[in-house]
Amino acid sequence: MASNHLFSGVLPLDRAASTLGYLVCGALLALLLQSILTTISLRHIPTVGTSTLPLLSYKGAYDFTRDIKGVFQQGYAKYKGRAFKIAFTDRWFVVLTGRKLLEELHRLPDGTTSFNHASGSITGSTYIYGRGWLSDPWHIPIIRDRLTKHLAASFGDMYDELETVFRELMPSCEEEWVPVHFITIARTVVARTSNRVFVGLPACRNLGYHTLLVNFALDVSKARNRLAWLPPALKRVAARALTRIDSRIEEGMQYLGPTIRARIVEMERYKGDWPDKPNDILQWIMEELIARKMPMEEAVRIILRINSSAVQTTANSLTHAIYHLAANPDLIAPLREEVDAVITDEGWTKLAMSKLSRLDSFMRESMRLNIVNPFSVRRMALKSFTFSDGTFIPKGTLMVTPAHATHLDEANYEHASVFDPWRFVHQKEEDLSPTKHHFITTSPEFVAWGHGKHACPGRFFASNELKAMMAYIILNYDVKFARAGVRPDNVYSGLTVAPNQEANVLFRRRQTQ
Repeated sequence: MASNHLFSGVLPLDRAASTLGYLVCGALLALLLQSILTTISLRHIPTVGTSTLPLLSYKGAYDFTRDIKGVFQQGYAKYKGRAFKIAFTDRWFVVLTGRKLLEELHRLPDGTTSFNHASGSITGSTYIYGRGWLSDPWHIPIIRDRLTKHLAASFGDMYDELETVFRELMPSCEEEWVPVHFITIARTVVARTSNRVFVGLPACRNLGYHTLLVNFALDVSKARNRLAWLPPALKRVAARALTRIDSRIEEGMQYLGPTIRARIVEMERYKGDWPDKPNDILQWIMEELIARKMPMEEAVRIILRINSSAVQTTANSLTHAIYHLAANPDLIAPLREEVDAVITDEGWTKLAMSKLSRLDSFMRESMRLNIVNPFSVRRMALKSFTFSDGTFIPKGTLMVTPAHATHLDEANYEHASVFDPWRFVHQKEEDLSPTKHHFITTSPEFVAWGHGKHACPGRFFASNELKAMMAYIILNYDVKFARAGVRPDNVYSGLTVAPNQEANVLFRRRQTQ
């Protein structure tokens, strides 16, 4: 009996293991077949780097992620104005170069190409947040339209939070130079300042809440790099495990739940507007959820998603700019002169930010050289189509443009590898364009924010916030590196580009008026 009992217990396990093995083999064979078919359909597009199938080219993909900037640069130099392809773990990236192809891509209707499908596939957001975001990303118009229209009205709150958090976090450095691990400061400043506009007081100042936001943003960034190495069948489970999104939503409800419940009481009481009604993203999301008859937990999911994009990228951009300022402390005087004059006339307002021409140029130049992703303008072909040069793009193709290579092209920028803080001030003076060279303006030659109708919907808020933070630092602090003129190298990790994570910046309270 004991022997039969043991045998009867082992057999199902063996069968389960065999079944799992068959499923894994079947999935791998399906991926291999898909890879072969995709490779055949793209054989007319030249290959840069490994020439083997994506599924079989993990070494090539590893080499690609180790030198992603170099691989894109190699292809751009050889095929500028054309398309080329790069093999990744389970797919090809078709890389479009030059103004002509980008403008043609920009003009294609949404039924032919999709930014959401491409971005969801590359960043892993499809697996982290669910496929429903692809069919109806209704939070995007809230950011693109309502948040942008609200920038002037919300600037006072944003600046109040910015000033408050800098006073809390920055060390006392009245006379002595003090080393500051600025990337850590930047994440908290961005989380606090952004969420003063996203969810308001008191939640934005809750230590647990903004710790949640920073940690979730870091988890999402790490998950994106790790998901790239997994087959599609495993990505959804891995994404949820890596980001712990269900537990993060529960945690988020602990911080936002009281605010949500209090607002629902007021909404039911007044059936519309009420005295001191909040005018922030959380309120707009709640109103949309009620109209859609969706649970309020979805508000936390959306807030987490918005923050996962905003906190890490904006903190990185702020740190990149501070590193340039610390490496070139002689630039503080002309920037400070401009900020002093404008703030004296306009106060801390959105209008004042629009008049900071030197700072605007400085930030655009910093982003030109330090884009947060090595590629941009992501699109996935929903239908097959052909470019005017005869390049056929089959359905399902993932297309990108090489951001670094575009920004380092001498045909686009004179002395392209050199940081020139006044580059865009001079370009404005040369062609008298009021908006062409602004920080937020996109073009086929400047793709830091993407380009076209699917350019970053939050760039107006982010640029406003970044300039306010930089202006505050310039007015109140002197900054430098211990080694004059030496800016630490950027870190290339997977599909992301980040400022050096170990560097300290020396800060001292402004010494002269």
